[in-house]
Amino acid sequence: MLWSGLIFLLSTDMFGGGQTGRILLPLLRLLLPGVSEPALLSLHALIRKVAHFGEYLVLGILLFRALHTTSRTIVQTVAAVIVLAALHAAVDELHQSFVPGRTAAVADCLIDVTGAAAGLAITLAWAAIRRPAPSAA
Repeated sequence: MLWSGLIFLLSTDMFGGGQTGRILLPLLRLLLPGVSEPALLSLHALIRKVAHFGEYLVLGILLFRALHTTSRTIVQTVAAVIVLAALHAAVDELHQSFVPGRTAAVADCLIDVTGAAAGLAITLAWAAIRRPAPSAA
């Protein structure tokens, strides 16, 4: 619930492109002297999209941990996580459509769901690595 609240906060005007640009663009100019302004603006946009991906990667992990029980199969849990992440992303974009200075984008929903799926993949890979090897009988 806390992570969902953080995602909601990041969808407010406090974290719109203009606001993050005030911090990131001077930093990028400092780190990448001589890079053109259009390239810096593109890098800023890319960082924002990677942030979408990362927010939902964590959400995917947290949802899996919250939803996976002995009464659910892995497939049921994965399906539930994807559906919930997609619903969360859609509601988040809907919310942004009402926030001045923010816009809703289907592409962001796709990035979000891809991030949640990556979180699932990491969680399942980690579980497979940690699973004890079957003993030879």
